[in-house]
Parts: sequence; C-alpha cells; structure tokens
Amino acid sequence: MNKIYNFSAGPSMIPKDVLVQYKKEFYNWKNLGASVIEVSHRSFEFMRVIEECEKNLRFLMNIPNNYHVLFFSGGARGQFSAIPMNLIKKNEFADYICSGYWSNAAFKEAKKYCFPKKINVIENHNNIVNVTPFSKWKLNKKSSYVHYCPNETLEGIEIREEPNFLDKIIIGDFSSTILSRCIDIKKYGLIYASAQKNISAAGITLVIIREDLITSEKKLVPSILDYNIAINHQSMFNTPVTLSWYLAGLVFKWLINKGGVKKIEQDNKVKANLLYKKIDDTNFYINNINKKYRSYMNVPFYLKNEKLNNIFIKEAQSFGLYALKGHKIVGGIRASIYNAMPIEGVKKLIKFMNYFEEKYR
Repeated sequence: MNKIYNFSAGPSMIPKDVLVQYKKEFYNWKNLGASVIEVSHRSFEFMRVIEECEKNLRFLMNIPNNYHVLFFSGGARGQFSAIPMNLIKKNEFADYICSGYWSNAAFKEAKKYCFPKKINVIENHNNIVNVTPFSKWKLNKKSSYVHYCPNETLEGIEIREEPNFLDKIIIGDFSSTILSRCIDIKKYGLIYASAQKNISAAGITLVIIREDLITSEKKLVPSILDYNIAINHQSMFNTPVTLSWYLAGLVFKWLINKGGVKKIEQDNKVKANLLYKKIDDTNFYINNINKKYRSYMNVPFYLKNEKLNNIFIKEAQSFGLYALKGHKIVGGIRASIYNAMPIEGVKKLIKFMNYFEEKYR
C-alpha cells in the first residue's frame, strides 16, 4: 500500500514512532494487564506519566519555575471563556488582536465576560495580505491584558515576532504553533493550546500561566475552568482525558529525541519554504499572504482556475495525500504540515502539484 500523508489541520498527524509505541502498549501498559485508557488517573503509574509530561514540557519550552503548567478539557474554546473569567472583572477592559477566524472567535466569547476592544490588524494592499506591526497596534490604556493568536490555522497567517508590551499582560493562543518554534515564555502572562496539532490527540488543552496571575477562587468561574482549583488538584479536579495526556507525554519524548524545539523549528522552515517555493514558481497556484507572515504550519493556496479545486482534492487523495481541502469558510486548498509531517510528505505533495499542473494547465 502506498504511504498516506495526512495534511489535516486537526486532529492532525501524530509521529509514527509514537503510534507504534502506543500500539505496542495498548493492551498491556506497564505490564499491568490493562490498557492505559483503563488505568486510574490517580494510580502510581499514571501519576508518573503526569510528572514526566510536565518535566519534559518544561525542558522543551524552557518554562521558568514561576509558571504553572495546567491541563484542561474543553479545547481552546473553553479557554476563550476561562481567561476573562479568571483574570478580570466583568466591568474591566481587554484588548483582542484580530488577525483571523480564531482570534475573532476568542473576541466574541470575551464579550460575555468583559469589555474587549477589537483591534483588526489585517491589511490588504494590492491583493496581498499583511499584518499591522506591533508598534502600530492601538491598545486601550485601561486594558487588563492583550490577547492574540500567533498562528491563524484557517488563513495561514503567522506572527513570528514576539510581543514587547512591557506594561501589558500578554496572552497567546498557541494552539497551532506551540512546539513548532522557540518562544520566550517570559514575555507572556499566559499561553494556551489545544492538543490536536503538535501536542497529542484531541481532548486535552495546555495552559501555561505565570503564578502572579492566579487569584483566589472566584464564585462566578465554573470549577472546571478555575485556574486556582486546577493548580490545587494537579489538573485533576475532574477525571482528565487520560489517553490524550499519555500521548502528549510520548510526543514530548519524541520531540526531545528529535533534538528539541530548536531542531524541529529548522525542519519546519525547510518544509514550509519548499512548499511555498513551488507555489511561487508558478501562476497555477496562488498564495496571497506577505512572505513575512506566511504560516510554517498551515499553507493555504488556491488554484487560479477555481473549478479545479475539487478535482485537485479528489486526485490528491488517490495519490496518498489526505485532507487537503481548505476550511469551508475560506475554501481552496490547505496543507497543514505540523511537526509530525516528514519532509517526504511535503515532497510528495509537490510532486503531485507538478503532475496536476502539467495535466490541467
């Protein structure tokens, strides 16, 4: 059978080595005679998983001791609510930088809990998409924090420059870029990420929060989303998604063995540059995002002849290239090339793009 490469934006590819280990251990984990999905989350064996998971993540991201590492259910959407409920009062202000679908979704949710200011940073000059630089973001002087999304999965827009607002708490939705490149966690008050891109299988959500932002329990925050309660219960106030947590631990070990985040960042640049070069070398395929803001994780493009989009997707799947259909809101083609996507998958996609262009030009 030909090798299948999964370009899904999430749930996305999980490293092959991790899947092989998971298969090997599935029926009899740690010689317990039971699967990891059957073992109590409070057992000695699973507590070791939790401890190693946090230890390895702290190593990979160089997380300082004054930051808490928490795991929640509810996806990143759950954190859209949890952040304003935990950090500010209903009559206070927050800045929401809107660069695409997911940052807009976070802004809409925040309106239920505070007074967020929407700051649109997308510019379109001569049909080229640009992002307003940090220096020109018009922030509210009274805002309690600034929320932004460094990588917009749908549109394929990435802000790689890190914020430098010294007088503001910076919050980042890193769902589709976490562990793909190095970041300075000390620049942020809180970052969060759903698992199904670069961390694990869907189900668990990572929150990294500076300890000075933790307040006493608030009566109006659901216990399941309360950061203080999560800390006091080691992220196990409720039964966690143990399978996703276990797989996250395996992925972190895999990433360490690959050379860490610095090495995977180099690999990701190579993969993305190869694919963008193919797109730019022809007028058959189109990506209209300024090169400075093109995502390394999600590469959207369109065919000049839009009638060929569905044909491209169908033939690509028969070629062993899965889940290339763009999101229904933006259409076109989207290749998500997260950490687990090997360079061979990108090269196979480019080979198919060459074939398809020659066939239908």
